Amino acid sequence: MGEKAVVVGLFGDLGAGKTAFVKKCAEHFGIDETIISPTFIIEKIYKLPAKTKNFWKHMVHIDAYRLENADELRHLGFEELRNDPQNIIFIEWPERILEKLPKDIKKIYFEFVDENTREINM
Repeated sequence: MGEKAVVVGLFGDLGAGKTAFVKKCAEHFGIDETIISPTFIIEKIYKLPAKTKNFWKHMVHIDAYRLENADELRHLGFEELRNDPQNIIFIEWPERILEKLPKDIKKIYFEFVDENTREINM
């Protein structure tokens, strides 16, 4: 485990599969809660169940689409979340706040191909 949280930027247009990807990750981590896009609440933090053997204790899901600028990350407590190596942070629409994100962000690109197909690149 590193010294800071893992930050994963999810790039792609509306309907490209970003939230569906986070839902599958949550399922893999053993989270039973219903995962929805945090478009209006901006940030949702999920505690990972102790019964699973995860590296992390929390999954953070941020939707940056409605943020006016990257400085708004401060109001979300992003630095504290980032400084905890037991967090994994998924950010939808990271391009809106890229200048405040760490340089080592993991980038995943989603592309809508058709109703049943998405292309994912890393």
